[in-house]
Amino acid sequence: MTDAIPLLSLKGITKVFPGVRALENVHIDLYPGKVTALVGENGAGKSTLVKVMTGIYQPEEGTIEYKKIPIKLVNPEAAHKIGITAIHQETVLFDELTVTENIFAGHYLYSGWLKRLNWPAMHKQSREILARLEVQIDPYAVLKELSIAQRHMVAIARALSFNAQVVILDEPTAALSQHEIIEFYQIVERLKQENKAILFISHKFDEIFAIADYYTVLRDGSYVGSGQMGDITEARMVTMMVGREISQVYPKKSGLPGDTVLAVKNLSHPTEFSGIDFSLRKGEILGFYGLVGAGRTELMKALFGVTQPSGGQIIVGGRARHFANPAAAIRAGIVYVPEERQSQGTIIDLPIYQNISLPQLSHLNPHGILNEEKEWALADNYANRLQVKAFSWRQQVATLSGGNQQKVVIGKWLATQPQIIILDEPTKGIDIGSKAAVHQFMSELVGQGLAVIMVSSELPEVMGMSHRIIVMHEGLMAAEFNAGAATAEMIVSAASGAGAEVA
Repeated sequence: MTDAIPLLSLKGITKVFPGVRALENVHIDLYPGKVTALVGENGAGKSTLVKVMTGIYQPEEGTIEYKKIPIKLVNPEAAHKIGITAIHQETVLFDELTVTENIFAGHYLYSGWLKRLNWPAMHKQSREILARLEVQIDPYAVLKELSIAQRHMVAIARALSFNAQVVILDEPTAALSQHEIIEFYQIVERLKQENKAILFISHKFDEIFAIADYYTVLRDGSYVGSGQMGDITEARMVTMMVGREISQVYPKKSGLPGDTVLAVKNLSHPTEFSGIDFSLRKGEILGFYGLVGAGRTELMKALFGVTQPSGGQIIVGGRARHFANPAAAIRAGIVYVPEERQSQGTIIDLPIYQNISLPQLSHLNPHGILNEEKEWALADNYANRLQVKAFSWRQQVATLSGGNQQKVVIGKWLATQPQIIILDEPTKGIDIGSKAAVHQFMSELVGQGLAVIMVSSELPEVMGMSHRIIVMHEGLMAAEFNAGAATAEMIVSAASGAGAEVA
């Protein structure tokens, strides 16, 4: 790829778990002062490769070289000493500690023969590191008082505090606003100027093409190819990732919507939203778009009985309903796939088949005696339909990639055969191949008459998949558009409070 000498090289890496080869003959080079994007679908082996790089996993085959010298990363401490650090989407920091305490946790500075903690020195160094990053964060601030973006900056400052040479950024922008993402790009540029070798993992192609110098593509645990970003197109990268062309990103929605199945009238909540009015028809995808804090998720939780509205009506099938809890909503034919799939959507320590059958236990086991055969058959049907990638339906959900975890959550609720399914950020954090599978399945569902509410922060997804789009701003309905009647600029303008309209 270049005449430069890689700072870190992994060659011929193979990692095997019982029943599955997670990595096979994988190669990657990371160069000083450069960003290398690691690209691949969920389940391609990206997370496993990062764990090899950070000493969590030891490969069965292959070599790791640091500055062309073979090394062994026998544990995370060994990787730490070499100068390899990973900053994940969910930053592992301590909410109740200060910024300085987080930066120096595990490698505190001491003074004197009594080895007392040298807080003045640590505060001074914290302030210097944050100044290098050009971010305004008080070293004395308690972490829980900071924004998500600021916490990412503290995680990066922590990496710089022990002079990390290889910085792994794993989906770092997933929870950031557009403004914060731009600030993050500037931080990455400063890391490059300090000659750090950066591995960047993201499902967002605009980010990859904006900041990466090189790319490496994995597919099904195997190395597919690598090169310079300037030598590849987005379409070619997609083909390398999935092994096929994805020519139709947003499949055509089947048929015309039918009768109204849900009507919401003047629904309000004391603190989250007010005056919400809309209807949902059979065979329709109704998209909800808005900026962070617009009240979309809070509205969906009220529709599902998680929270209680202070006023208004929810009418299902022509009948006014009050959902005291989610069980009541499920009985009425409404199900909800939450944004936080791990903490709210699944029991990650249970196997796939038990997660999918969980809402159906009383139906599958009417006499209170577990019928594993029925549970397995139900799970097999929906896991296959959603193309969940696993070596067995007995595999723990915790061991699946993010995209496959999402498919399990969707399968679990579809198995209840609902009338209405609420999908809150259904493709958040999943790769383009898994997104295409979810989109295709959504299209099939509405073709069969299911009514879908889709909450999404991805504007192309909202515009591509929805029959109608409702835009929310600060808890209010700012605009409603029919598919094709609004430009991206009109939708974003409404979401930012610049205007309200119906089209």
